[in-house]
Amino acid sequence: MASFSQFGSDLYTGKRSYDIVGRRRAWYLVAIIAIVLSLGVPWLRGGYQLGIEFTGGSEFTISDVKTTDQTIATDTVESIVPEGIPRVSQLGQHGIRVQTGQLTDRETTEVQDALAKAYGVPDSQVAATFIGATWGADVLAQAIRGLVIFLALAAVVMALYFRTWKMSVSAMVALLHDLLITAGVYGIVGLEVTPAAVIGFLTILGYSLYDTVVVFDKVRENTSQESSRTFTQSVNLAVNQTLVRSINTSVVALLPVAAILFIGSYVLGAGTLRDISLALFIGIIVGTYSTIFIASPMYAHLRENEPKIRQADAKKVQAAAKRQQQVDATADV
Repeated sequence: MASFSQFGSDLYTGKRSYDIVGRRRAWYLVAIIAIVLSLGVPWLRGGYQLGIEFTGGSEFTISDVKTTDQTIATDTVESIVPEGIPRVSQLGQHGIRVQTGQLTDRETTEVQDALAKAYGVPDSQVAATFIGATWGADVLAQAIRGLVIFLALAAVVMALYFRTWKMSVSAMVALLHDLLITAGVYGIVGLEVTPAAVIGFLTILGYSLYDTVVVFDKVRENTSQESSRTFTQSVNLAVNQTLVRSINTSVVALLPVAAILFIGSYVLGAGTLRDISLALFIGIIVGTYSTIFIASPMYAHLRENEPKIRQADAKKVQAAAKRQQQVDATADV
């Protein structure tokens, strides 16, 4: 712990430094590859697997089963609805969930009875629900509207707070990076996108934005002070000074989320807990990366070519060169 504290202290004072901003092309390349994969792989696989809340259909939940063999549910549903393609998943240790397309009342009753007989449980332990496609479309539209409004308001507030639109643009690019990659993981792995997962997506945007604002506050402090460092060097120092804090914050946030993910998936079998926590778990990791390697380097990239900053940097470089010449001359003597 002492060594890690010393590591953070060295980063803050500048005794130790990593050229994160200077290597921004490498981070950009990593981000571009990740985004291309996040968009391309789900497209090649036929798109995202939307939950029944978005597509509509019937859902059957079987509780306290003696076996969690999912083929039993698949064969049972297909014997009654041959054209249906059931999606079967395990809920916790003693539960099975079966999702199908929209069924008639007669088909729903037949499937419910057949599942109870197949798993050897009373009819009361097979719950059937129906969700209309119209309701799902409304949920999706509300989620997209909420995302657009959040990004617009966040962009305006950041531009006003930091008094520069370039910080706002950098933060919004980082947020989009987080959203695309987190959603891409769902598409690549084939995870089901549910309203709970969408809530998780929106939540990670708030976390990522908070982390970015903290780093940008330090960037503004460093770049507004008179020093011998160039603009890019001042931004890089700010990233190094907040590096340990960002890592610690992410680890502290990941621990309870991981606990909720484990309990929701394997202990309680609660799909809502699992979907929200999984989106948060992925998003926190991606958001930490974007704050350090995308937002700050992009802000430096957008501003370092401004005439005023270029002139100031040129003078600092010349002054540093003269100081080095004096040091070299003294050493020769």
